[in-house]
Amino acid sequence: MKTPSTLVCRLFAAFVLSSFSAAAPAQDREQLERRVQSVGTLIEASSAARQIESSGVAAARERRDNARLIHREAAAALRADDLGSTAKLLDQAAREMMDGARLAKPEQVAGEKHKRDFEARMESARALLAAQQRITKEKGAGREAQDAARSIERQIGEAQAIAAQGRYEEARPVLDRAYLTARVSIESMRRGDTLVRSLNFASKREEYDYEIDRNDTHAMLIKMLLADRKDMAGTMAPFTERAAALRVQAEAQAKQGDHAAGIRLLEDSTRELVRAIRSGGIYIPG
Repeated sequence: MKTPSTLVCRLFAAFVLSSFSAAAPAQDREQLERRVQSVGTLIEASSAARQIESSGVAAARERRDNARLIHREAAAALRADDLGSTAKLLDQAAREMMDGARLAKPEQVAGEKHKRDFEARMESARALLAAQQRITKEKGAGREAQDAARSIERQIGEAQAIAAQGRYEEARPVLDRAYLTARVSIESMRRGDTLVRSLNFASKREEYDYEIDRNDTHAMLIKMLLADRKDMAGTMAPFTERAAALRVQAEAQAKQGDHAAGIRLLEDSTRELVRAIRSGGIYIPG
C-alpha cells in the first residue's frame, strides 16, 4: 500500500507533467491565467499545503515559501505578457511544492508526536518516582517500596536508552510500565492513611469510584507486563482470575446500591492484582 506522502508526490508529478510543460510554446494567456489560479490553490489550500503546515518541518515550510515567491513572480510575468517566463515559473513553483511535500512526510510528523508524547510521559514518570521516594522515606516503608523505586529507576533508564536511538514507539511501553509501577506503589503506601482517605471522599459512591480506578490501574500494569512476558501468564493466572471474580461481585453489589460492600470486594480484588504483579517480578507494597 502506498503511503500518503508517496501518493501526494505522484499526484504532483502528474500535475507538473500535464499542466506545467514549459517546453510547450503555444500556451495562450487564458490557459496561463487558469494555471496561475490552480498553482495558487495548490500552494495555499491543497492537502499538500496542509500536510506541510502541520508537519512542523522547517525545510518543508521553506520550500512552500519559495513556491509562494516564485508564484508571485509568475503572476507578475503574466501581467507583463511574458508568457514563456510565466509557464517556466509556474513549473518551478509546483516543483518546490512537490519537494516540500516529500520533506513533510507523515512518518516524520508522527515521529515528532511520538517524541513529544514520550517526553511528557517521562516528566510525569519522574515526578511520580520522586513522590514515591519521598513517601517511602516519610512512612519508613520497607524493602518492597525500596525495590519498587529501584525497578522504576531501571525502567526509566531503559526507556531513555531506547529513546536516545530515536525509537520512541519502542521506548513508550517501557516508560508506561515505570509510570504505572510508581503510581500503584504510591497508592499502596497510602492505603494505611485512613484519615486522609476519609476526608477525601464525600460518599461511599465516590470512594467506590476511586477503588474502581485503582483496580483498573493495577490491571493495566499487569497487561503491560504480560505484553513483554507472556511466559508469566500461567504464574499470574490464579491471582488475576480471583481478582476478576471479585471485581464482578463488587460491581454487582454497587448496582444494588451497596457501595460499602463493593469497596471491600474491590480492595480484595486489587490485593490479588498486587500479588500477580509481585509474581511478575515487580515488588510493590501491598
